[in-house]
Amino acid sequence: MSEKVNERLRKVKSILITQEAPTDPNSPYFKLAEKFNLKIDFRPFIQVEPVSAKDFRKQKIDILNHTGIIFTSRNAVDHFFQICNELKVEMPADMKYFCISEQTSNYLQKYIVIRKRKIFTGLKTTQDLLEILKKHKSEKYLFPCSDIRKNDIPDFLRDHGFQYTEAIIYHTVASNLSDLKEVYYDVLAFFSPSGINSLFVNFPDFTQNNTRIAAFGPTTAKAVRDAGLILDIEAPLPNAPSMTGALELYVKRVNGNK
Repeated sequence: MSEKVNERLRKVKSILITQEAPTDPNSPYFKLAEKFNLKIDFRPFIQVEPVSAKDFRKQKIDILNHTGIIFTSRNAVDHFFQICNELKVEMPADMKYFCISEQTSNYLQKYIVIRKRKIFTGLKTTQDLLEILKKHKSEKYLFPCSDIRKNDIPDFLRDHGFQYTEAIIYHTVASNLSDLKEVYYDVLAFFSPSGINSLFVNFPDFTQNNTRIAAFGPTTAKAVRDAGLILDIEAPLPNAPSMTGALELYVKRVNGNK
């Protein structure tokens, strides 16, 4: 496979990032585009749709029968409190919140008055969060999530005998990308298996040809290969922990150093 990838080393002029455009004007993506004179566009390949209060009730979950809520994204925070609002459920002052990152815990301020003693925050990764959960084994956890999610947290909770309930509060679905049918990019950058699924939902006859595929994370990389595609750019790397870093290394290699 590495031989195939080497054969595909061609100059890059355009990249499609399959996520929302960053709001920060100092985003590394904009700096990358400027540095190498690249056309970098952004287009989410997946979108989330909320679960209605009616459908949530079918899960027969009593939110207030839990003592800790696990949040792994701002999407989860938004849709959880939306459900609470529709069901007229008010979070008690002693509810504990376990967040995957400081960004997620800070986002909680949109909905609750922050009390540090009730919010427990991981550094960034799921493993960080799991280490915190180990210290709070007596809690009864609610894990609000999408219908498409990683198995690591539920598997950990189950395997270690935690009391927990998984609550589906939003659906992850393929975006409509029909306007991209005749558009070509040198590189497509993906961040989840759902993005790869969306590619084939929208373009069932997609042929890779000279399009390079970039993937962030092992599950995304596996989805690329399982779909029969060639993975040209993989992140994170020891010397490039971000997608932008991996893209820059590749562009330097094929376009020439800058």
